[in-house]
Amino acid sequence: MPPRTRPNRPRRRGELNEAARLADRLQQAGYTKRDIARIINRDPSLVSQFYTRNKGAAFVTALREVLTAVEAAGITDLPELAAIAARHTRRRTTVSGARARVRGKAVLITPTGSGTGRVGAQAIASGSARLRPLIAEAARLGLRLAFTVRLARSAYVHPSGSRTDSPGIRREVTQRADHTEERSYGSAQTGGFDAADFARRVDAAGGDVTAAIHQWLVETGRIHADAQIVHLEVRTWRPAPSH
Repeated sequence: MPPRTRPNRPRRRGELNEAARLADRLQQAGYTKRDIARIINRDPSLVSQFYTRNKGAAFVTALREVLTAVEAAGITDLPELAAIAARHTRRRTTVSGARARVRGKAVLITPTGSGTGRVGAQAIASGSARLRPLIAEAARLGLRLAFTVRLARSAYVHPSGSRTDSPGIRREVTQRADHTEERSYGSAQTGGFDAADFARRVDAAGGDVTAAIHQWLVETGRIHADAQIVHLEVRTWRPAPSH
């Protein structure tokens, strides 16, 4: 009996669909798959599926416009590119031509407690609502939490690499060409934060995750009160048992 053909096997470069080819060109311009995911406001796994599962048709126009903005207009700022993509992203349609219903994305926390959620400028402006279930579930499970924020460099109180700002974090500070900077707070090595504490903060802020984390950063003297978060990522894990 001949072997069964494996579905969804990676395609050779010559067989790539248009979304994958555009993603390749953006990567040649210096963007990672994670950057591309932020630009189209989707999970990085979807960008990988451009190559492995022939997905991405709904993002072809958006990616083409983004590539034009990068190559012809010299635009490099991710939030600005995300805004361009949002104007050209079309929803899937049913056979009858109607807009397909958007499937809700379940909050995924693995048995080890590992979970990640990230949002860009558009979601942040509306309170990063998609991160609230992740934080709530982490609190319910008694997990630890860490997060990464991106702001203008001038919005931080302490200089890059300051141990006062994020003591014990060995992860490099990521500086962007648009004068913004990503900094991480908490890690498995340093113990991170109690997810339940941040869940209470989010509840107190009326469910606004952006406001809750912004308030914590201001209260702890890490950012200026008028600072604006432009990217936010939350990570969770299960604490090691105490001996």
